[in-house]
Amino acid sequence: MANYEHVLSPFKIGNLTIKNRLVMGPATMAEVGSRGEMKERGVDYYVERARGGFGLLMQTAVVADTEVDGVGNMLNPHINFPIFRRSVTPLIERVHIYGAKIFTQVMFGIGRNAPGSVAPSDLPNFWNPAETNREITKEEIKKKIDGMVKTAVLMKQCGYDGVEVHAIHWGYLMDEFAMSYMNHRTDEYDGSLENRLRIAKEIVEGIKAACGADYPVTIKLGLKSFMKGFNEPDLDGAHEVGRTMEEGIEICKLLEVFGYDAISVNAGVYDSFFKAVPQCYAPKGEILELSKEAKKAVHIPIMANGRLQDADLCEAAIRDGKADAVIFSRAAFAEPDFGKKLMMGRPELIRPCISCTNCWARANQKGVGACCAVNPAVGREQIYGVEKAQTVRNVIVVGGGIAGMEAARVAKLRGHNVTLYEKRGELGGNANAAGAHHFKFEIKNLNLWYQQQMKELGIPVKMNTALDAEQVKALKPDAIILATGSNPLMPSFIPGVDHKKAVCCVDAIRETVPLGQKVVVVGGGLTGCELALDQAERGKEVYVVEMLDNILSTGPMIPIPQDQMLRLLLDKYQVKLMTGHKICEINDTGAVIENVHTGERLTIDADNVVLAMGFRPNPSMAPELVGAGIEFYEVGDGRQVSNLMGAIWDAYEVARSI
Repeated sequence: MANYEHVLSPFKIGNLTIKNRLVMGPATMAEVGSRGEMKERGVDYYVERARGGFGLLMQTAVVADTEVDGVGNMLNPHINFPIFRRSVTPLIERVHIYGAKIFTQVMFGIGRNAPGSVAPSDLPNFWNPAETNREITKEEIKKKIDGMVKTAVLMKQCGYDGVEVHAIHWGYLMDEFAMSYMNHRTDEYDGSLENRLRIAKEIVEGIKAACGADYPVTIKLGLKSFMKGFNEPDLDGAHEVGRTMEEGIEICKLLEVFGYDAISVNAGVYDSFFKAVPQCYAPKGEILELSKEAKKAVHIPIMANGRLQDADLCEAAIRDGKADAVIFSRAAFAEPDFGKKLMMGRPELIRPCISCTNCWARANQKGVGACCAVNPAVGREQIYGVEKAQTVRNVIVVGGGIAGMEAARVAKLRGHNVTLYEKRGELGGNANAAGAHHFKFEIKNLNLWYQQQMKELGIPVKMNTALDAEQVKALKPDAIILATGSNPLMPSFIPGVDHKKAVCCVDAIRETVPLGQKVVVVGGGLTGCELALDQAERGKEVYVVEMLDNILSTGPMIPIPQDQMLRLLLDKYQVKLMTGHKICEINDTGAVIENVHTGERLTIDADNVVLAMGFRPNPSMAPELVGAGIEFYEVGDGRQVSNLMGAIWDAYEVARSI
């Protein structure tokens, strides 16, 4: 069993002692009331993580600017401070009961990352480059700085243990001021690096003067931007126009001189979402190679943020001097009891984050608050949690994929007698293929976690046992959950679909059918593009044939960070994208494709043609159960083909209600 003595040891921010080095990062939750106060569900979210063992909680940014530009969907103490204070006082009191500390971020400005917000100079808006975010005036800068100081005073009055200045990261307003690429002013807020950081200096000096020198103030900093132009990400940072690592280190030194008590470091901006919100294709913990350089340069704590959800990785980061603390938001979504399970010596019980970035996408692309693919109760812990059932029932789950195991897990937590039936000799269903790529190891880990949960909860699992409707009726359950999954399409209308060169995508991914050197992948959705990337990384010549004019444009929404990096990697490994083409035939030569716009045909020489054209639900016994006196439900791909999030949320919703 691993010893987590380093990550569980205390550290100090200024004169404040934090009980361990696990920091829950801020995240946009649906926690704001109509009067700028925190809703009860927001309180529940933070308290759950304090109870779960995090030493420091970073609360989502509060609004400091009430005049210059508006910031929506954030806490705003200025609307009605007495109401705001009443809403957060129970939060702070309850967090402290568990020995945790809580800071809140104070927002200076969003900059070109939002329409209508001010920028250091006239800059193209990220979401709509045809729109310009106007230059902020010097008078408005002073108003914003004054608002930051006044807001910090209010936060201290509420009882927060400290504040974090938001910040020089992700291309927000202070970040834009700090970059010569975006700051074209001619006053004292441009020119030298010290001038471009003048706002950060004036803010911390103002807060310390108003709140006292001992009141902790931290700041968030992106150490490197990874952008080669507006809306142009730079995969390896070789063409950097934003912030270089060298400049990031110089900024760290200046921030320490200014009086900041700690720095939270990450990387990327909105233009390089793939770095700002690292997803499954990014190397695990890559921020640590940047944070260790920052740590060498300063004496104040460096708190690293960016895909650090692996407990052993966190322990090594602290032990090896790469960071003083580790920050994670997504891992805290997936597992609120992260710290508690480490303290118990049971790291295997930690539910894995799968780095899908759906949490970010739901908050920012759909505007409905963050979520978690593997933990549907995030942000609604009390109103959507699992409670004991008043009546114990006998529940059968048919299907041992992720949806089936989640249904069995939740039904068991409800107190029901649960038996899981799986017709094959392995659990996990399509997750076995989804987790087979080297860059999808977290899905493999999730599959293993579910299997461990079946054992931990004592759920009987009947392997190699296929049930039909008559057998189910004979078992006389009170309820049955059908999680029978889906299978990949192998369309019979394609000439040559039964040719020896034709391969099902699942067989290709799991390598039950070895692929040759030249591979054509038919289908430019997520499954096809990930398969193409995997093969191209092995040095193979790969084509993707997609009938639509753009890849990654069908199926469930693909979050921007994932979409962005996958496209960059496909380009890096020279995958040939044949968009606007359809498959016409698979033959001895390879694949015959046709341009859907011109009708022109082309034959691609290939060793294998892999069909990744989607999945369809397996046949259901549901119609045969009608009138049998058994309560039954369908979940996961058997109900509607989706992704892991859809499967887990389906199963959770049904099982928590039985």
